[in-house]
Amino acid sequence: MALRRSVLSYLEDDAARHSGRCAVIDEGGSCTYGQLYLRARKVGSALAELGARHRAVVVYMEKGIDALSVMFGALCAGGFYVPVDPQVPAERLARIVGVLQDPLVVADELTLDAAEKVGESTGLSEILLAEDLLNHLVDEALLACARAGVIDSDPAYVLFTSGSTGTPKGVAVSHRAIIDFIDDFVRLFGFEETDRVANQAPFDFDVSVKDIYGALACGCTLVVVPRTLFSQPAALVSYLEEKQVTIMTWAVAALCLITSLHGLEGQTLSSVRRVMFSGEVMPVDHLRTWMDHLPEAVFVNLYGPTEVTCNCLYHIIDRDRAYGEGIPLGVAFPNRQVLLVGEDGSLVTEPGVTGEILVRGVSLALGYVGDKERTAAVFTQNPLHRRFPDRVYRTGDLGAYSEAGELFYRGRKDNQIKHQGHRVELEEVDLAIEAVSGVTRCRCVYDKEKKRLIAFYEGTADAASLRAHALETLPPFMMPTKILPIEAMPLTKNGKVDRAALLALSREAAARRRARTKKREKDL
Repeated sequence: MALRRSVLSYLEDDAARHSGRCAVIDEGGSCTYGQLYLRARKVGSALAELGARHRAVVVYMEKGIDALSVMFGALCAGGFYVPVDPQVPAERLARIVGVLQDPLVVADELTLDAAEKVGESTGLSEILLAEDLLNHLVDEALLACARAGVIDSDPAYVLFTSGSTGTPKGVAVSHRAIIDFIDDFVRLFGFEETDRVANQAPFDFDVSVKDIYGALACGCTLVVVPRTLFSQPAALVSYLEEKQVTIMTWAVAALCLITSLHGLEGQTLSSVRRVMFSGEVMPVDHLRTWMDHLPEAVFVNLYGPTEVTCNCLYHIIDRDRAYGEGIPLGVAFPNRQVLLVGEDGSLVTEPGVTGEILVRGVSLALGYVGDKERTAAVFTQNPLHRRFPDRVYRTGDLGAYSEAGELFYRGRKDNQIKHQGHRVELEEVDLAIEAVSGVTRCRCVYDKEKKRLIAFYEGTADAASLRAHALETLPPFMMPTKILPIEAMPLTKNGKVDRAALLALSREAAARRRARTKKREKDL
């Protein structure tokens, strides 16, 4: 096989070899590989006429066949796609558009009104309608010219994550990085042409990259699970069984949602043979429930931030192991090296010593769009030597080796947390609430035990109005569970807000509420 220089070659090969095979199933129907490729070329022809080459194409659409067609169409036009979940507030979309600087924005009938309002506020001349692009005529000459201009170091997509300055960070990932990861991913975990891959994650979350390109790389079927089912665990499991899903690569939060609400009870998942999870630490009790329900399936713990292209470490679960100290992060994927480095820049190898996890390899992202400073801060020279340029990504995650030499996750260096599978900068939530009139300061904390965000604020604003504002500015996974007023923030000896003390206050308040409830019940 010729060397791949574009991820489009996966789709091109699928359309050539098995045009009639089912490529995608979504809530509205299905399409074959031949149909998906034709749809992508129609969209690509339209976008190429509009100057999409080396340009961002924002896909502001619900995930499904149409969204995939536009994403691949952006690649056909020589550009790169930027999926944005339609559930994010319009203000966040506007900030993303501002970072990208004059992108093309594609919406569907459901998102068009919101997108047009953002277009008016940001100076975009036009919002494109997906239906119009899908009805465009294919221009083979224009597509060939666009395709010839793409090299493997060009970006294929940009995914936006939370940013500590209040501005989302756009992680740009190249064709080369995706290919380097996906080829090993499908080989290591035995993807086959007969598989059916259940897509759980929104397309703007990098877990979905494994679903989309994993299916394309082996020519199997991608099953886009309807969003509404995630509030109905039993119906969700029934849907997976009905679609005869074989592979699940899901966020930990989604798997735990099912087990927490007893969605597996009385259900069967007869075809599932592999369950892979990532995004945060998997609670062992929840994992045991899944393994008991799927006694023949292989379970895999995956680790890696968006900036390393999905994952850099994996651990295949041993059913006979107790995992009393938690689940290790595992071993590195081929062509990636994971280093543990101390604060002085030296390599950490001794058991029990905490260091920062660094990653090197061609799968690293290109950097953050329009942000040289933040890019330079985390994509740095390998601190272990200065002999030649050797780029590494500083994850900000802490780890430590066990006596057996296994690497375990040990938290974060900064105020970034993992919540519902997403990385969240606490400062971004702080700034969103501080933007409200009557708020002088806000600081958020994360309660790991309860898995909830709690916001404390100083000022005269009422909590109800703050919540209404937050709903307009923050995506659902960044919404605090509680927004609480406080007279004055507790400070550390260095004069900084003591988030640990705030967390202790929230737990004390919860304990008092529980005590009052018990007293009332006793009095009754």
